[in-house]
Amino acid sequence: MGGYANGSRETGSRETGSRETGSRETGSRETGSRETVAYLVFDVESMSDGSLISRVRYSGEGLSDAEAIQRYRQELIEEKGTDFIPYTFQLPISVVIAKVAADFRLIDLVCLDDPEFRPHVITEHFWRGWQLYNHPTFVSFNGRSFDLPLMELAAYRYGLSLPEWFNDEARSWEQSRNRFNLSSHLDLQEMLSNHGASRINGGLNLAANLLAKPGKMYTRGDMVQDLFDAGKLAEINDYCRCDVLDTYFVFLRTRVLTGRLTLDREQQIIAETKEWLVEHAEQSPAYSDYLDHWCDWLNPWVEPSVDQPDAAEVR
Repeated sequence: MGGYANGSRETGSRETGSRETGSRETGSRETGSRETVAYLVFDVESMSDGSLISRVRYSGEGLSDAEAIQRYRQELIEEKGTDFIPYTFQLPISVVIAKVAADFRLIDLVCLDDPEFRPHVITEHFWRGWQLYNHPTFVSFNGRSFDLPLMELAAYRYGLSLPEWFNDEARSWEQSRNRFNLSSHLDLQEMLSNHGASRINGGLNLAANLLAKPGKMYTRGDMVQDLFDAGKLAEINDYCRCDVLDTYFVFLRTRVLTGRLTLDREQQIIAETKEWLVEHAEQSPAYSDYLDHWCDWLNPWVEPSVDQPDAAEVR
């Protein structure tokens, strides 16, 4: 796998959106040439910080980290019907990023600080990579409400300086954290819900399945804490990889929706990405699992052949 936050800066011209910022280049998986990274499609998985929970919520009670986490989860179940602890009490334990070219092709997919998975290093690589690639557009699914706030708070915790991200002296619509600055961060859930005017029931799993992609297979977000407690970091990172692949394919279809890609070109890029997964299947069980659950989207605008199976049968 290629790197993410390491290496020297090289400047180039971005060819997407209205911004003309420089963008660091990375090696092409096909030719070895240098390619501009225009988008960072990412996902974050996190673990609860038991020490922080103990100090903030149960000060003076002498609870261990594990006891504090368990007590908070139980309280959340009783109060809200879910034991998912708020991001303010969590640390990033897995961050996977797909580097995407200006023409929306996948360049590479990387897991930060693999195999150490240290929260402070993950955080530093996440933000330094964004700086080194000269501020490509972040692409997420529900990243505005969870992933980015978690990574911002982690940067605060670990003493990182991010003046280009917290550019509060810029005009409001040009500030990186502005909800409607889509050249800075494109949250696909926000886009599909018209910035919260409706609710995307089913979330990323639904959006991926509409395209006949795997969606959630064996793991869900609310299982990550228990997987971490069991020492199953590999499973967490495989889950994160699959979420990024789903997010990437949803991103491609939204580019069709907004007129930036033709449907034919989207299908070509998807076929190329499937070939990339086949080529890299030995590097991660996640890619093999994803391929095992792969379905080809059936184009309703093309007459099906006599032998064409249903989408659910195409693997």
